[in-house]
Amino acid sequence: MTAVEFIEPISHEDGVARAKALFAKTYGSEPEGVWAAPGRVNLIGEHTDYNAGLCLPIALPHRTFIALSPREDTRVRVVSDVAPDKVAEADLDGLAARGVDGWSAYPTGVAWALREAGFSSVQGFDAAFVSCVPLGSGLSSSAAMTCSTALALDDVYGLGYGSTDAGRVTLIDAAIKSENEMAGASTGGLDQNASMRCTAGHAIRLDCRPGLTPLESVSQQEFDLDKYGLELLVVDTQAPHQLNDGQYAQRRSTCEKAAELLGVANLRVISEQVEAADDPAAALADVLAKVAELGDETMVKRVRHVVTEIGRVDQFVAAFAAGDIKTAGDLFNASHDSLRDDYEVTVPELDVAVDVARANGAYGARMTGGGFGGSIIALVDKGRGHEVAQLIADEFAKRGFHAPRALAAVAAASASREA
Repeated sequence: MTAVEFIEPISHEDGVARAKALFAKTYGSEPEGVWAAPGRVNLIGEHTDYNAGLCLPIALPHRTFIALSPREDTRVRVVSDVAPDKVAEADLDGLAARGVDGWSAYPTGVAWALREAGFSSVQGFDAAFVSCVPLGSGLSSSAAMTCSTALALDDVYGLGYGSTDAGRVTLIDAAIKSENEMAGASTGGLDQNASMRCTAGHAIRLDCRPGLTPLESVSQQEFDLDKYGLELLVVDTQAPHQLNDGQYAQRRSTCEKAAELLGVANLRVISEQVEAADDPAAALADVLAKVAELGDETMVKRVRHVVTEIGRVDQFVAAFAAGDIKTAGDLFNASHDSLRDDYEVTVPELDVAVDVARANGAYGARMTGGGFGGSIIALVDKGRGHEVAQLIADEFAKRGFHAPRALAAVAAASASREA
């Protein structure tokens, strides 16, 4: 069997050098600076962000580097190491939502979103991207791109938001708007908050209720795998991964419709009511019976996932902090099973990868990200990640699936200026 490929992060020095070199080769000058933003893994709390729920992401050590210089006009030129000979161009002047096609919509959309938010000093720019965040893996390569762009533009145009956690929320809003309105990708904010607000050695407990201050919306939760002799294995299934085909938006609208039928602002309200009840299981059953009466069986399943998944976030935080790794793993498993059976966002590759990990000693395993392809995470004993990844790769080969790739996840730092 072929050895499974492990994706290593680009070092700071290498990322800076490669981004500068691509910039100089493309534009014939030196960039004003280099910035970088990480991809992310969400430990638990999936499809909860757009339901005003809770999520628990970590930033990956795998980052997207951007070398950038501002322009005095409104032109945007971007190039990526994926296709270093192809420069995409756009003009911010008169640009409207969905006015840019392809990958360049993401960085161009950030400048557009900042201008839409009233930052008229933001003009065009030239940029070169170098990344080791695997594309289409569900590890948020798009947020790594939009957040690195937002931080770079904040710096070169002197907006002054990138230096504080509270200020970064303004940049996060521009990154989200770029993805939603320029690139046409539904995103609830989990990815951008992780990329801009995580700290090394910690997950962030992200509370997505509207109206919270930055201080209220995020708390840092220690996530020290070494403390418990653990490793967090990420396996990118390389299954075809597509969130733009309406599946994500369909689930989002079903949840919004359910909240409307139940007479609440969002499903987080229902989750809190269930958790506060004397008998949470009975309270959940009552809610689901009401949904069945007002909606349909699909809506019941979607609501059940969201309400129980929001609850699992704080249960995981408590279990991991207490060193109760069995319970933490069980919560991973419950999350995946709910995403498979109730939210219906898994594909055979995700389910097989999870099953193989569980059968070979993982404390728990689950899909991470939006689903319909992408990656799984597995909590395993330290030193066993390569072995489990290889067993998954061997099973994929038997089934005729694409060869997966893997990486070891540790809780890394957020976006920063690199040079």
